[in-house]
Amino acid sequence: MTSSPARTRTYFISDLHLGAGYIADPRAHEQAVVAFLEAIAPTARRLYLLGDVLDYWFEYRSVVPRGYVRFFGALARLADSGTEIIWFTGNHDIWLFDYLRDEIGLKVVDPAAGYELRDIDGTLFCLGHGDGVGRQPAGFRFLRALFRNRLCQKLFAGIHPRWTVGFAHSWSSHSRKGYLARPKPDPSGVETERIGAKPRASLEVFARQTLAEHPELRYIVMGHLHAAIDEPVSDSCRLIVLGNWISRHTYAVFDGTTLRLAEYSPGTDPANL
Repeated sequence: MTSSPARTRTYFISDLHLGAGYIADPRAHEQAVVAFLEAIAPTARRLYLLGDVLDYWFEYRSVVPRGYVRFFGALARLADSGTEIIWFTGNHDIWLFDYLRDEIGLKVVDPAAGYELRDIDGTLFCLGHGDGVGRQPAGFRFLRALFRNRLCQKLFAGIHPRWTVGFAHSWSSHSRKGYLARPKPDPSGVETERIGAKPRASLEVFARQTLAEHPELRYIVMGHLHAAIDEPVSDSCRLIVLGNWISRHTYAVFDGTTLRLAEYSPGTDPANL
């Protein structure tokens, strides 16, 4: 009998946008994510979900949105097998309360500062979705604060889901069309979504400032920009942006020594890339 490989890896993914109305084949999209989770199961000590995993989610007191059954099942199998799952909220999946925490056993993190410093196997990481760091437009900052306001959440919960769900997905589709341009090929020939210069520059400034405050940082890992980026902040620190699972299946894997940005293809072993 062949022994199972040791669970020594930490995986990072973000911006899956499961359930988004603009995804042509939602079932295939979800199945690709599930296939990835099943592929990392033998080696995953931890899995970090860095926001916008779901395109929309709101937990009422006794009702949760329909869908995502296969995805949640894959997460539950991972958690039951011993993988630690940490879900950082993004700007699309803000309203994660206690349902997934209690049912699956994962940890939900919504850092007030927009990021957290975490020691992973003796290496210091700065982790977050990316929507709460750097210089953001005033309107975006207002909405971010509004969506996290407890009174506003209670008022929103009083509206029937038949109205809120459709509105949320329509807003998401409109926001996506306004924020992202058409895909263009990157130097490797793989299509990636074009991002604006200002959001990227703002994140790079944040990375330099955070490293200056915490010189022991090795990796700053974010999502949100929908682009896969791996660039140096200094000789000892790198900025990793995780990309997305809409146009590409990108993720990062940490083996205890080195963090690598990679792209998943069905049938491949994420731990060997």
